[in-house]
Amino acid sequence: MLFANNPELRGKPPDIRQQGRARAKPILDAFHVWLLDTRRQLSQKSGLASAIGYALNHWQALIRYISDGRIEIDNNAAERALRAVVLGRKNFLFAGSDAGGERAAALYSLIGSARLNGLDPEAYLRFVIARIADYPVNRVSDLLPWNVAAQIAQPANPSSPA
Repeated sequence: MLFANNPELRGKPPDIRQQGRARAKPILDAFHVWLLDTRRQLSQKSGLASAIGYALNHWQALIRYISDGRIEIDNNAAERALRAVVLGRKNFLFAGSDAGGERAAALYSLIGSARLNGLDPEAYLRFVIARIADYPVNRVSDLLPWNVAAQIAQPANPSSPA
């Protein structure tokens, strides 16, 4: 029920999202009462009591999205952005050194930024590698994805896997 009206609000301006989310307040209030009542009936050492206690300890953070339309109702976008990192976790063990790990992190950041700017990461890296050797060091920020997006012909397919 809490998420039922969210698809119609996704991508809308914050004030409209906040108005639509106000419908969830009575549901959340009833859920809060249920959590309190249920916790009283459980052994304090049970797993369910622990989970309810966690929810109650973070209650203000849980309901914050109702009063601020700028806040997303979930963290799905962040989870999707980190999927490539999680899938490659075992590969990171073989970076060879701290410096290798830092280089890998820099590359993942560039690839992620290229995707967020609607670019095909491979085309973006080809574009940068072809220019960076002769590029002035004090202007290297000109080669960041948001600065070269218009110059790169092939935009990324948004449905392509991460």
